[in-house]
Amino acid sequence: MSFKQRLWHTLRLCLIRSGMKRAEYVKQKKIYGNIGDNVMIMPRKIPLYPELIKIHNNVRIASNVTFVTHDGIHRMLNNKYPEKEFAEKIGCIEIQDNVFVGADTKIMYNVRIGSNVIIASGSIVTKDIASNTIVAGIPAKPIGVFDEYVEKRIVETDEYPSALRPRN
Repeated sequence: MSFKQRLWHTLRLCLIRSGMKRAEYVKQKKIYGNIGDNVMIMPRKIPLYPELIKIHNNVRIASNVTFVTHDGIHRMLNNKYPEKEFAEKIGCIEIQDNVFVGADTKIMYNVRIGSNVIIASGSIVTKDIASNTIVAGIPAKPIGVFDEYVEKRIVETDEYPSALRPRN
């Protein structure tokens, strides 16, 4: 995708208020390698090499999440060592089903995020994340188990005092 196309799509995404509608736009225009069903994308910026990003079903991507599909180190090295040739590193990012990516997270290239994963806000994902895991930190490391978190949330919901229960 050319710079002009990326800029155009980024501007279009800025005008779409809904994260669900943003995901549909990205899907219809075939901007990413794959977008599944029931996906919400809050970021408005189209990364370099967006075709290397695959997002499966029921994924929520919060605000300011950055997908890094390449590095830029090769340019500095090629200038420092003109007699050598350094290539740009490029890699895929794949997000499986039922994943929540918290705000301000960065996901680096050559990363696969398994199913049933929660990534805490502000994390930097540098390695694959196994399914059924909760991760946080820089770099992101496991801090919990998805199924245990789900059970805890069910119990917490059942224990709401009636005044605090969500209204239907």
